[in-house]
Amino acid sequence: MEGSPEVEEEDTFTNISLADDIVETRSATLYSSEDSEYSKMNSDMDVIDHDNQIELEEKTRLINQVLELQHTLEDLSARVDAVKEENLKLKSENQVLGQYIENLMSASSVFQTTDTKSKRK
Repeated sequence: MEGSPEVEEEDTFTNISLADDIVETRSATLYSSEDSEYSKMNSDMDVIDHDNQIELEEKTRLINQVLELQHTLEDLSARVDAVKEENLKLKSENQVLGQYIENLMSASSVFQTTDTKSKRK
């Protein structure tokens, strides 16, 4: 053991440097901790990515549903407008027909004996 820095010839005790062993042990512990943390971070990121993907799919589904409902509302509004126009047209036609029937009844000798205007009031 001559020439070895770990052994001192004057002392009866042998000094063995554990500094390298401690560094290696700490490094191994550090690497295994880093590996563990890295694996944990990766699994956390996978969970986050999965959650983000689910959230994105849910948002996309909701947006599509909103767009579909908007189109349905537009269709219903257009249908309501068409029904209103048809209703006004039919009311106008009914007034014309009612006036025509009254004119025919007043011109006819059959209906002259009956006073239709006094019965309605």
